[in-house]
Amino acid sequence: MSLSAHPTLSAPTGSLLELIGQTPMVEVTRIDTGPCRLFLKLEAQNPGGSIKDRIALSMIAAAEAEGYLKPGGTIVEATAGNTGLALTLVGQAKGYKVLLVIPDKMSKEKIQHLRAMGADVRLTRSDVAHGHPEYYTDMAERLAQQIPGGFFVNQFNNHANSLAHVQTTGPEIWEQMGHDVDAFVAGIGSGGTITGVARYLKSQGSKAEIVLADPVGSVLAGVVNEGVPGPEGSYTVEGIGQNFVPETADMSLVDKAYSIPDAEAVATVRELLLKEGILAGSSSGTLIAAALRWCREQTEPKRCVTFVCDTGAKYLSKVYNDAWLADQGLGNREIHGDLSDLISRKYENGDVVTAGPDDTLDTAFKRMRGADVSQLPIIQEGRLIGILDESDLVQVMNTDEITRKERFAKPVASAMTRDLDTVQVSEPLDALIPLFDRDRVAIVLDGEKFVGLIARVDLINHLSLNR
Repeated sequence: MSLSAHPTLSAPTGSLLELIGQTPMVEVTRIDTGPCRLFLKLEAQNPGGSIKDRIALSMIAAAEAEGYLKPGGTIVEATAGNTGLALTLVGQAKGYKVLLVIPDKMSKEKIQHLRAMGADVRLTRSDVAHGHPEYYTDMAERLAQQIPGGFFVNQFNNHANSLAHVQTTGPEIWEQMGHDVDAFVAGIGSGGTITGVARYLKSQGSKAEIVLADPVGSVLAGVVNEGVPGPEGSYTVEGIGQNFVPETADMSLVDKAYSIPDAEAVATVRELLLKEGILAGSSSGTLIAAALRWCREQTEPKRCVTFVCDTGAKYLSKVYNDAWLADQGLGNREIHGDLSDLISRKYENGDVVTAGPDDTLDTAFKRMRGADVSQLPIIQEGRLIGILDESDLVQVMNTDEITRKERFAKPVASAMTRDLDTVQVSEPLDALIPLFDRDRVAIVLDGEKFVGLIARVDLINHLSLNR
């Protein structure tokens, strides 16, 4: 049975909640899928921007029906971001307050989005394990108990989580694929997606292989493939992977698992944008990388389904930021064995924000603020002639002799530092220490050519990545 070429358009609705689900499916056609066909269900097209809209609607409706959530109540949840966005969308539409506990490794776009929607966001540590008082689920449960009318959603142990996918996601996939699915690939964050869809497919007599996509550093792939938790470690992918098996996850439904390194997930999701034009989030990179592995291992044509879980617009500062990837050791950087290896933003690549000596201090300050940097190299005719940092600006601003407007109108040359602390790119790491002891940033030159800047954090990051 072929997929519908002309989907039916729905009439206008008075509520975004009525637009949750019924997301489209697209086939991957420009990436090597071996002998198979790979289909992506575009969950980013839910009104809240992710697949989590489905479970938010289901879990809140169940809490209302069971009397746990009453008018004027507060929804409390531990979330990697997307469930929080979904709960805020649904909760506010229904008149509830929302308090969210989020690990501090989440992208700033998610956090800003949540706060803009009116959620009370509490950041907590991402370097502690389940059972620690500052672990995000433990902290959320404690806060819910302290707040009058608080309801701890607990997506990790909430039957309405997987039920949402039994009732909506699974049937949609089954119908869109014409009842012909050979493999279904999903990750486990709370466990509801893979459990609910797998249960529905099996209820329809499907023989589809259920495949777990798991970040390297999550223990879940080991549970599936070896029957014991895999080695625990850190990873940058958001929203999937755990150091414990969530109650919602029925691991007996999963047939096999792939452990996907961060670098492979990032490369996959960026290839998806480059070749297919789909801007997807970091967890989608893990899912699609696992689906591609499965497809390429097959020896005969088969049909595989996975998700674009959310939009990559939430990860522009991370997955789609070359400098951030380099800081994480995930970029495809050439290693030179000198100080240039510590520089994530190189002048010759156009990565360094600069100013000219004739620019105004207002222009320089706006560039510093926009790029979130505390100093600007001052370039004239391609040559480094000085540096302007926040302390230089403070000195100019700390005067009553001229107006604020006149201060900012002064040229950069009037405030910049010309006595530069430079090091040659060939010098050892130890050459940086005296500069940092004087609270300076290291200006790296190759002969007379400006290469880039090295701050303390760059040295720390380099040492951390090369332990």
